[in-house]
Amino acid sequence: MPATVNLKNVCVVLSRPRYPENIGAAARAMRNMGFEQLIVVDPQNCDLSRILKMATYAAIDVVEQMLVYEDLQTALEPLNYIVGTTARLGGQRQLVGTATRLAQKLAPISENNRVALLFGPEDRGLTNEDIRFCHELINIPTAEFSSLNLAQAVMIMCYELRRYNQPKAKAFVPQLANRHELDGMYAQLKDILVRISYIQPENPEYFMNIIRQFGTRMKLRTKEVSIIRGFCRQIDWYGEKCFQDGLKKKADN
Repeated sequence: MPATVNLKNVCVVLSRPRYPENIGAAARAMRNMGFEQLIVVDPQNCDLSRILKMATYAAIDVVEQMLVYEDLQTALEPLNYIVGTTARLGGQRQLVGTATRLAQKLAPISENNRVALLFGPEDRGLTNEDIRFCHELINIPTAEFSSLNLAQAVMIMCYELRRYNQPKAKAFVPQLANRHELDGMYAQLKDILVRISYIQPENPEYFMNIIRQFGTRMKLRTKEVSIIRGFCRQIDWYGEKCFQDGLKKKADN
């Protein structure tokens, strides 16, 4: 099973978009995420100058390669797997997935199949007739106001597929202190805490077990063990200094 989505086999289909600026902005969003294939179906206004103005120079190639169809059925005929986007739920839209889980499903499908991300018009979205072409529906969770700008919806869907393809960062696992280093630290802590009467010498292990449990949870490194032992040495030095200063002051009096 391929570990990534084949972005070259994924196209964005805008069905009946009302504003040419949204077509251009969608093309720019696609280019940001590395998608190249844009299909526009029955646009209300396909003013190329207004499309290019929003697409900007970076997405000119997406617009130049854009395919325009008069009806959705014809546009989808060469495509193998259709993913529809919907803000509305219920009715015929019961089985709706999320964009974050879509990439995992599309990874094996997109290897040898052409996939369409289908978006409806800005004011109504996909109709019930449109969703009959879809193999599955995706909902982008929102707050109280569920309507997204067309280009924003395109960006989110493309981003989720792009994000899935990014190399997974290896979890950083630091080199931990070895048993010898830890045992030396705990012995030094025990000695200093007894000497400053923080724990009772009659049963020091009861309190030391709590400290050991704390140290285990913290997964201490060698450098951190060295710092703690430095604290202990400084406490020991300061205690001895105070004791000697007291003796000297007593002798002077």
